[in-house]
Amino acid sequence: MPMVYIESLDQEGRGVARVEGKVTFVDGALPGETVEVDVWKRKRSFDLANVRGVLRQSSQRTVPSCPHFERCGGCSLQHLDARAQVAIKQRVLEEVLRRIGGVQADAILPPIQGETWGYRSRARFAVRYVARKGGALVGFHERRTHLVVDMDSCAVLPAAASRLIAPLRTLVSALHLAARLPQIELAIGHAHIVLSLRVLDEPGDHDLGLLREFERVHGVEIHLQTNGPNSSRALTPEAVRPLEYRLPEFGVVLCFSHTEFTQINRGVNERLVSRAVRMLEPFPGARIADLFCGLGNFTLPLARAGARVVGLEGSAGLVERARQNARMNGLGEAVRFGVADLFRDAADALSGLGALDAMLLDPPRDGAQAVVEALGADAPPRLVYVSCNPATLARDAGMLVREKGYRLAAAGVANMFPHTSHVESIAYFVRAGASVQPEPRIGITLAGR
Repeated sequence: MPMVYIESLDQEGRGVARVEGKVTFVDGALPGETVEVDVWKRKRSFDLANVRGVLRQSSQRTVPSCPHFERCGGCSLQHLDARAQVAIKQRVLEEVLRRIGGVQADAILPPIQGETWGYRSRARFAVRYVARKGGALVGFHERRTHLVVDMDSCAVLPAAASRLIAPLRTLVSALHLAARLPQIELAIGHAHIVLSLRVLDEPGDHDLGLLREFERVHGVEIHLQTNGPNSSRALTPEAVRPLEYRLPEFGVVLCFSHTEFTQINRGVNERLVSRAVRMLEPFPGARIADLFCGLGNFTLPLARAGARVVGLEGSAGLVERARQNARMNGLGEAVRFGVADLFRDAADALSGLGALDAMLLDPPRDGAQAVVEALGADAPPRLVYVSCNPATLARDAGMLVREKGYRLAAAGVANMFPHTSHVESIAYFVRAGASVQPEPRIGITLAGR
């Protein structure tokens, strides 16, 4: 039971200690603490451990609000003050930019923040029927295991969704196919909730009756998925209505299906879109490209501000959804969407765009390396990069600065996933010699101050 001093947190939210030169990653420990640990795995270059006792406590340690925190794998940082979580994420971003990309932002942006509880608009619950517990368990996996936490609430879900957990346990326990239902996904829109049940067998009449009654009593929409996402079908097709979320600053409503990607934190997404639009300065007639555009989350606000926007996305389904959203918002003439594989065919995709005043990149975790490599002498003067992975952002930022003539004018975090170690960020690049404002009008803080 060794005693260690915690120097920092790693990118997974674990405390980092060094014992005789060997790194130990400690779940549940915070920087500045001295803790007793139980080592549960030893490797040649590092050990993995849990906190057994805190001998010297950080002033930033707080009591987790969720009774399931100690076991649940959904959150990793509830024991750290919410403001300190954001500060640590900002430091992670700066360190990764420096270490991987070899770059430093001229200015640090104020963090984008929202509600820290009840913020998740999506969740994927594991389901397991356990006879000795008298029925089914519905919840997140336990840390480092495939077991399901015995839970009846979730503090990071909106209250209406959290209240469904206990009734879902009762429902699944009563189904004949209870042992053949491994997963339930929640998608939450502005006005209603969709539950997608992954079923390995077709439900019989008994189960269909229970499911329809649950749908009626709880006012939700149930879908059954027997294979991949394309196999999903509504339990009551005549009652299906599109999910939607809103960007009120721009008067935009976006519809989506429960199988389509949307940002998980609606409040933070609103602020993120607002910041990105201001950075790109979409003056009337400006030509802007939105790459990895999805269903139009950034595209339509940019068009509402007067720009002519081209959105490119690899998923044909999302492109069609984006077109529908554009028409629904009266922006069908201001935007143009196309299907493009921006990982394999970036050069061809960019060659068809013509001269641009600005570009927005919002790639998945793999980043936008192919797009950055394809930027040529006519690259736009302003570029905004929204990232869900600081490592790939740093890699691409290094290329933009060293090879493409940009400088990293500003960067900062968006706390999209409070109480987790996930780092979402936004970076603003200006091309050398561009006749644009030197910095975005968003209240920046100079790095190092």
